[in-house]
Amino acid sequence: MKAIWHGKTIAESDRTLEVGGYRYFPRDTVRMDLLRPAPKTESDLACPHGVQFYDVATDAARSARAAWSYLAPRASMQQVDHWIGFWDDVRIE
Repeated sequence: MKAIWHGKTIAESDRTLEVGGYRYFPRDTVRMDLLRPAPKTESDLACPHGVQFYDVATDAARSARAAWSYLAPRASMQQVDHWIGFWDDVRIE
């Protein structure tokens, strides 16, 4: 599986997991140099899984909050602890 943003592969792995309708990639398969931690909102702080959203960014483009990771997941999301999920402008194929 690949996560593609503006024609650039930002994650690639054969170990992805689908949980809750979203595809998650192991952190070590993600181009973390293209992700910037987004400031946390009140709803982020209320998330029981300790969510951190990321902006996907290069010099040429930016997509706000197009990736996230659970940093302190409860049992229901434990299998994707610190993995990266994508949405919005990021295409999964």
